[in-house]
Amino acid sequence: MEMDSNSSSGSFILMGLSEHPELERVFFVTIVFSYLLTLVGNSTIILLSRLDARLHTPMYFFLSNLSSLDLAFTTSSVPQMLKNLWGPDKTISYGGCVTQLYVFLWLGATECILLVVMAFDRYVAVCRPLHYMTIMNPRLCWLLAAISWLGGLGNSVIQSTFTLQLPFCGHRKIDHFLCEVPAMIKLACGDTSLNEAVLNGVCTFFTAVPLSVILTSYCFIAQAVRKIRSVEGRRKAFNTCLSHLVVVFLFYGSAIYGYLLPAKSSNQDQRKFISLFYSVVTPMVNPLIYTLRNKEVKGALGRLLGKGREAR
Repeated sequence: MEMDSNSSSGSFILMGLSEHPELERVFFVTIVFSYLLTLVGNSTIILLSRLDARLHTPMYFFLSNLSSLDLAFTTSSVPQMLKNLWGPDKTISYGGCVTQLYVFLWLGATECILLVVMAFDRYVAVCRPLHYMTIMNPRLCWLLAAISWLGGLGNSVIQSTFTLQLPFCGHRKIDHFLCEVPAMIKLACGDTSLNEAVLNGVCTFFTAVPLSVILTSYCFIAQAVRKIRSVEGRRKAFNTCLSHLVVVFLFYGSAIYGYLLPAKSSNQDQRKFISLFYSVVTPMVNPLIYTLRNKEVKGALGRLLGKGREAR
């Protein structure tokens, strides 16, 4: 596919598992199953947070934001991924690739910020319980949520636009499942050292720095939990904080591996599977992590199902 590097027409080819075609159907079935669980799990959390008055708290406000984000995050990549895995056609239009690049990076950066906000919410809940509702008032909650979404959007506009200025020469075959910044940099035929430096700098700001802040906040939380006299109170604080920490390590760990390693020196197959992890697996397991040990969510689900049976 020879085409002008500055052309805004034509298409890209997402190679995906082209070198391992025998795995395509297996991955197709696995991703379909994961996507369905993601839709059901995250939609359930959003529904419960809206319908059950007992969940009208800052914690579940941010959790429903995370679920909304995960729904959009997977939907921005999975349908195209499934199309490429199902048949021989691996192409994605230029417009589709650009849209996926902007949206995927926007939502990924938003999740980085939102997880910090959720850690702050847990810090206030455990370390300042008497002032929790005063500090985490509705105005601040909406402001923090807006900062998360707009901050992620700003990062996407800058990084994606900068990446699209690269000269994409020759075949335009992307050795990846989706149009993602490291894969696009690898595709470029010119000098990408500046792009890699910018990518590393921005990604450090959006991953390593927030992760450090979260871990620091949890050091204070751990000290506060030790001072709680009630066994039930310690258990509840531990469960909610542990759920958030598991999500943090799953998301940041895979994102740091996928984005902070040099784009042209790391193993591309590893990159592809890591991208599947944070784009497909993490959004699927987030609802399970937050609900399996959460009595409030289980209770809200039971009440909702009970009302449904009564209505019949």
